[in-house]
Amino acid sequence: MSATDQNGSGSGIDAETWAAAQSSPEFAQLRGRLRNFVFPVSALFLVWYLVYVLLADYAHGFMSIKLVGNINVGLVLGLLQFVSTFVITTWYVRYANKNLDPVAEQIRENVEGGGK
Repeated sequence: MSATDQNGSGSGIDAETWAAAQSSPEFAQLRGRLRNFVFPVSALFLVWYLVYVLLADYAHGFMSIKLVGNINVGLVLGLLQFVSTFVITTWYVRYANKNLDPVAEQIRENVEGGGK
């Protein structure tokens, strides 16, 4: 019984196969593509959130400007935080479907084909 089977994965693929997959150029490409998307988008979102928090704390006059009725700039920017979260999620899903999933599928096929 392999170490992988003892850990409960049930895949029947040994540790050497997993190590080879992890050190493959395809895995490095997958990891690079993921990082090239996740780090910049995360940084951009955190900056956007920080700007919102700083405006809310230090720019009371700006944030309280009424746009329509009782709806002010602060409320709109706060709601845009939620909108941006959904936009980023949708963007990531499309990016993953196009750029990550095909490479991950290729790695999985190589691992399962090599492990049989």
